[in-house]
Amino acid sequence: MKFDIKKGPVNSKKADVLTIALNHRNQVINPELFDKDTLAHVKKFLALGDLANEVGKASNILGNELFARIVLVNIGDIELATNKQIFTAIKSVANLIKQLNIKNHSISFDQFLSTSKSYHQIAEYFSRAFIDATYLINSQKTTKKEPIKVFVNTIFYNGKDTNDLRLGLKHGTAIANGANLTKDLGNLPPNICTPTYLATIAKKVASSYGMKAKIYDQKQIEKLKMGSFLSVAQGSREAPKFIVVESLKGPKNKKPIVLIGKGITFDAGGISIKPSPDMDEMKYDMCGAATVLGTMKTIGELSLPLNIIFLIPSCENLPDGKAVKPGDIVKSMSGQTIEILNTDAEGRLILCDALTYAERYKPEAVIDIATLTGACVIALGHHATGLFSNDESLTEELKSAGIKSLDEAWPMPLWDEYQSQLNSNFADMANIGGRAAGSITAACFLSRFAKQYKWAHLDIAGTAWVSGKEKGGTGRPVPLLSQYLIDKIKK
Repeated sequence: MKFDIKKGPVNSKKADVLTIALNHRNQVINPELFDKDTLAHVKKFLALGDLANEVGKASNILGNELFARIVLVNIGDIELATNKQIFTAIKSVANLIKQLNIKNHSISFDQFLSTSKSYHQIAEYFSRAFIDATYLINSQKTTKKEPIKVFVNTIFYNGKDTNDLRLGLKHGTAIANGANLTKDLGNLPPNICTPTYLATIAKKVASSYGMKAKIYDQKQIEKLKMGSFLSVAQGSREAPKFIVVESLKGPKNKKPIVLIGKGITFDAGGISIKPSPDMDEMKYDMCGAATVLGTMKTIGELSLPLNIIFLIPSCENLPDGKAVKPGDIVKSMSGQTIEILNTDAEGRLILCDALTYAERYKPEAVIDIATLTGACVIALGHHATGLFSNDESLTEELKSAGIKSLDEAWPMPLWDEYQSQLNSNFADMANIGGRAAGSITAACFLSRFAKQYKWAHLDIAGTAWVSGKEKGGTGRPVPLLSQYLIDKIKK
């Protein structure tokens, strides 16, 4: 995928495809941007009344001498169109064009501008949409899909300064590339994407962008006294890994931001084994870790001058003669004891030790990302990530970043009233609090290990992957976290 920026009229260069935006009346937006012949050709087609007036829909029609094909996309009333509508429209164009055998595509960004939408915004959406549209699952099939042919997107504009546009393309490309790495890792089978494999990828990404990686093995994790983490790992023959990556590119006196990703590379539920239907999807239980690695790639490409620590506790959760049992009590790195009532509530058991480890950095903020609870899917479906936090300002920053990036998170309660559901007769706490408010009590559990700093928990169980015939990783919430970090630079 290539992007070329040109100032001036669209008809200054021939192309295999030209995209033209239509308003809510199926009229060409900013018709003065196009040459008379192309405009007359399009108006003649529109006069037939064959095109449905549907916002977000893209249609391909026969072109003329300058443009072999013309894609018409309805973006509605440009002044009233939401960012989500604009992004959806651009994605429709990208998904349509990827099916065509072309070498070049022309588009004028001025058609998408309004009082509330900038070149930067449109450019970011454009690059994200087109890179996402050409993504191919890293299939293990012996007959490979044909990769999308590389084509050039020529972007025309009439503004005075290209910096805003170029920066938008750069941000969008980096976010899309990070999300694609996250999708790649989630889509790999669990016999390939093991804790050791995640550690290898972490080292490669760190090496590519001047970051420092350290991988703790079983014995080193034992020395850290991460008893809760190790209790989950003990049922598997795959060695656990605790992955630590430091990207210290901000001011030396600036406290770091810590991102923690749940890395359960396969979750059978342990002794509390899951039902067999759809258990194959439990390879996605490491999407929190994949998100952290994808965000690493994004901030590496952008060379963000921030101090960021990336932590990934990773293992499998399997039934075995040595596996942890319901009723067992384990001691966490913090010294707090945990009665394990359900071995399928394992994500919180590995995250709690990583949260304690994060204290040594005296962080500005800590954010953990995890496919933690099915209860969050029941609460929010597959549209919004669950957002829990012990700090209102951090909640607002993440919520705002989600809105800007169109990768939204919704704040959930974390009231003290829920904490009592974790009471245990035999330990400091139980690892589950019953069926009621399951996603909230899971967050309450984690909050007990995050009292020393500002902390947020993102439950991505409903947003990290898609089920069904088109199953696969989504790359979320890489856009949200990337925007959050970009906003830190702006501040």
